[in-house]
Amino acid sequence: MLTSDRAKADNGQPLQSRQICWAHLRRDFQAMIDRGGAGAAVGESLLEQADVLFGWWPWVRDGTWAPATFQGYMRGLRGAFQQELEAGARCACPQTAATCQELLKVETAVWTFARVPGLDPTNNAAERALRHPVQWRKTSYGTDSLAGSHFVENLLTVVATCRQQDRNVLDYLTRCCQALYTGVPPPSLLPQTMS
Repeated sequence: MLTSDRAKADNGQPLQSRQICWAHLRRDFQAMIDRGGAGAAVGESLLEQADVLFGWWPWVRDGTWAPATFQGYMRGLRGAFQQELEAGARCACPQTAATCQELLKVETAVWTFARVPGLDPTNNAAERALRHPVQWRKTSYGTDSLAGSHFVENLLTVVATCRQQDRNVLDYLTRCCQALYTGVPPPSLLPQTMS
């Protein structure tokens, strides 16, 4: 499953395998409101529906609601959401109309999380995982060579993977160096239950 914003690069992925990030959608709805004019009412209605979804989501995530209960509520919300998008697609504000038309084309991918157990409606986990590398790139101004870029890619992958697995990064890198000097294979980055 690919959870992301509506980047054009993701359009080649099947809609059934995609989840459009609701956190990004909330920003789009707020932008409709901020523009004012004809699109503001559409944005307010869509944002209100997003708020309802985010109000329900903790009950789904912690198991308070059974999946069937959640899916029952989602049918109603999805229908109202689609009606609002259809109205927004006819809106006098060209930007709001274009956003609503785009969302209608990928509407299936807006609701993937409702049918796939364990899938989050946002890509916040991925964004948090990317935060450290993005900050590093901004403060270091990148690298000067392809080899330097590959080194940084590999090192940042090791750091992110070790953190996700609650493994000590320095310990892992030390064992990699020891393996190199003794001529044995390096330790695996796969979760320790899989390696």
